[in-house]
Amino acid sequence: MTQRKLLFAGPAGQLEGVLHLPQGAPQAVAVIAHPLPTLGGTMDNKVVTTLAKTFAELGFAALRFNFRSVGASAGEFDDGDGETQDALAAARQVRDEFGHLPLILAGFSFGGYVQARAAQQLHPQPHKLVLVAPATGRYPMPHVAHDTLLLHGELDEVIPLADVLDWARPQHLPVVVLPEAGHFFHGRLNQLKQLVLHEFHGCRL
Repeated sequence: MTQRKLLFAGPAGQLEGVLHLPQGAPQAVAVIAHPLPTLGGTMDNKVVTTLAKTFAELGFAALRFNFRSVGASAGEFDDGDGETQDALAAARQVRDEFGHLPLILAGFSFGGYVQARAAQQLHPQPHKLVLVAPATGRYPMPHVAHDTLLLHGELDEVIPLADVLDWARPQHLPVVVLPEAGHFFHGRLNQLKQLVLHEFHGCRL
């Protein structure tokens, strides 16, 4: 697996990203969005990098990127609206480079909210949505596809599990709960990785 830094065009100027490439030809592509920029969220967040490396291990090309105003990405924080456009720009970037391979959108915390919104606006639709501790209760999360992989910590101190269940319940959306895990999955990143590997292992893309 290799990594390649890149800059690509976003709606508010350049966006900074890191592309993780598998050893062989990619079987799919994934775009991973990071937590809230105003609280220090970046593409180097441990959950985000764990997801990117896991997707590469599965044989996917995986792009993690900085939202506007973070790192070398231009622009100013836009409370989710502009960041959704950034996520769409990242999806276009990988589709331009890799053609129409199956596309997975993944996001952690605020990034989960952004990717849930981006999924509604993408055409064609993403193949799969992976949400890790999405910011339900804090942002107006839209409904998502019934096969979305939703992972949450039982003891999440930022986004209470009860808020996620309240959002998921009307959709009959399953929630994979990691017992005793907090919001940042300290000491549980390998378990997070295994759950994602299991979800996609043998999956027909």
